[in-house]
Amino acid sequence: MIKEVKGLPGLIQSRWEEAFTVCHCALSLVGEPIMYPHINEFCRELHAREISSFLVTNAQFPEKIAALEPITQLYVSVDAATKDSLKAIDRPLFKDFWERFLSCLTQLKAKGQRTVYRMTLVKEHNMKELDNYVIHLGEPDLIEIKAVTYCGKSDASDLTMQNVPYHQEVRDFCERCVPSWAAGTNWRRNMRIPTACWWPRPSSRSMATGTRGSTTTSSTPSFKRTFVLVYYNDGTAFTTMGYIAPTPAWAVYNAPEAGFDPIETRFQRTKECKVVEIQYTATDSGCG
Repeated sequence: MIKEVKGLPGLIQSRWEEAFTVCHCALSLVGEPIMYPHINEFCRELHAREISSFLVTNAQFPEKIAALEPITQLYVSVDAATKDSLKAIDRPLFKDFWERFLSCLTQLKAKGQRTVYRMTLVKEHNMKELDNYVIHLGEPDLIEIKAVTYCGKSDASDLTMQNVPYHQEVRDFCERCVPSWAAGTNWRRNMRIPTACWWPRPSSRSMATGTRGSTTTSSTPSFKRTFVLVYYNDGTAFTTMGYIAPTPAWAVYNAPEAGFDPIETRFQRTKECKVVEIQYTATDSGCG
């Protein structure tokens, strides 16, 4: 895929060459990566090569979460707030799926490194259960809230494009969650990009200490620090606070840049097959 773009108009040669060096590995999308019997060995190999590890689990294997060695970022899919809605959305294989789900969140709280609740919003399915999401159980460092992606018609699913919320609807959902999720904590809106909204967790492992234009907001991982901290040699544990970095001002909540680095130049191809520079303008859909 990288080689195919060589020679395209507007290609930055240095960026193209840089793309051949793998820096991050996302263990997600298809299947359940935490079931892989050599997952710890694999992540160790990634870290030895200074490749960050992002693992997503569907919250059905608590014993695997407990046995997982420290990685860069551990996500748990939290697709519903009640037993009935979780069954309808995830169609779990286990009869005790709800107990497994809750146990996974409990295990997540015990992990010392960066953890995330990943919530995928599906209209008419899981956007009305604001107060029931068990935030306190897993106490994640971050909560990622995003819209479901429609992958086309399927006999195995009755979802349509009508079930896909617009970015503004995702944002409105996040705003409505603030009163209940932030009660008794210092949770607040932190980062926003057109495909997701992020929320830092309470102050016991908080990474957010300010707002745009004042004190520094730190919710971005420092990947180089991660590789220094991995405890394989002497068994020393480390925590999220050991590898955070300041969040760029253009990435904080309500920043006018909406998560796009202003030093970058955006291009688009016209109907005449010309590549022209464009200025990003946010829309309700988040797609520009």
